[in-house]
Amino acid sequence: MLKIKIQIYCGDQIAMGPGKADLLDAIASEGSISAAGRKLGMSYRRCWLLVDVMNRCWDAPLVATSSEGATLTERGVGVLADYRALQADVGKAGAKGGGAIERHLRGEPLAAQG
Repeated sequence: MLKIKIQIYCGDQIAMGPGKADLLDAIASEGSISAAGRKLGMSYRRCWLLVDVMNRCWDAPLVATSSEGATLTERGVGVLADYRALQADVGKAGAKGGGAIERHLRGEPLAAQG
């Protein structure tokens, strides 16, 4: 099975990847970092750390927080849309060209030696 995971780096930090994109989607739908964490089965602290990395890696913050909760900024909405479009494009390319490499892949790995 071919599975392509896109990670965008800022220095040695992952600025955007599948998990961070899912977190942004959850923040957008839930309206808070803590509710997004509950939806995704993640602690508030873990979510906050991921948001902090994203906000420090992009040219403008992706998430804005207030006493009322959290929202995606205009930059956050744009980056998320661009990332999802990139995922779709890469998925199409993988589906088209992945068969060439997949045909050499075993269904399951051989048992470990030793």
